[in-house]
Amino acid sequence: MAGYKRYRKDSPVSYALGITLTMELLQFRTEAVTRVFVHSEMKQGDTLEKLRGLCAKAHIEMLQTDKIFNVLSQKENCYVIGEFKKFPCSLDANCSHIVLVNPSNAGNMGTIMRSALGFGLQQMAIIRPAVDAFDPKVVRASMGAIFSTEFQYFDEFKEYYEQYGDREIYPFMLNAKKSLYDVSPKGKFSLVFGNEATGLPEEFSEIGTSVIIPHSSHIDSLNLPIAAGIAMYETTKGKFEV
Repeated sequence: MAGYKRYRKDSPVSYALGITLTMELLQFRTEAVTRVFVHSEMKQGDTLEKLRGLCAKAHIEMLQTDKIFNVLSQKENCYVIGEFKKFPCSLDANCSHIVLVNPSNAGNMGTIMRSALGFGLQQMAIIRPAVDAFDPKVVRASMGAIFSTEFQYFDEFKEYYEQYGDREIYPFMLNAKKSLYDVSPKGKFSLVFGNEATGLPEEFSEIGTSVIIPHSSHIDSLNLPIAAGIAMYETTKGKFEV
C-alpha cells in the first residue's frame, strides 16, 4: 500500500470512487484529473474501452493496480478510481445561489449538490465551520454533481452577504415570516439553510425574507436534503419543460 494514503483534508488531491463518478470527472473536470486507477477485476468491454479512450484523448495516465482500492474503497463493486487535483471555484454574482450554513454531514452536502444541479442551481456558498466538499464521501453522494458545481467557502455569513447580498435572500426557519408557497422570486436569489441539527441562528430572521415549509405537526422539522429539494423545486418550477 506504499504510496497510497487515505484522503485527508489537507491533501492536494481527492478521489472519485467508481466508474460513473470517474466518467463524470473526466467529462466535466478533465483539466483536474491526474490519474485513473483500474482494479484487476474490472471486466473487459465497452465501458472499459470508453474509459481508455477518454484517458488517452486527455493524455491522462491509466494504471492497473489493486493497492489503492484496498486503501480508499471497501466496496466490492468499486473497480475504477479517478484521482483529481482540488480545483478552484468562485460564485457568479449574476446567478442564484444555495447557501449552506455550517453543514456537518458529507452525505447531505453531496445530495443537495445533486438536487441543485437538477434544478439549475449549481452555485453553492458554504459557511464555515463546514464539511470538506472535496471529501470522497461528498463526491460520492453528489453522484458527480460536484464536478458541475461552483462552490465557495466563507468564514462567516456576513462575508458572503457583503459580496452577494444584492439579491432576494430566503433563510429557511421554523419561526419564519412567510410560507414557501407565498414566495415567488422575481430575479436572482439565495436559498439559505442551516446546520442539520440546529438550523439557522435567530439573527437570520432579520435577513431577507425568512421562509418556512409547512408540514404536519407529527414532525418537528424536515430532513435538510428534503427541505432543500422542496425549496429548490418551488422556487424554480415553471423554468423546466417536461
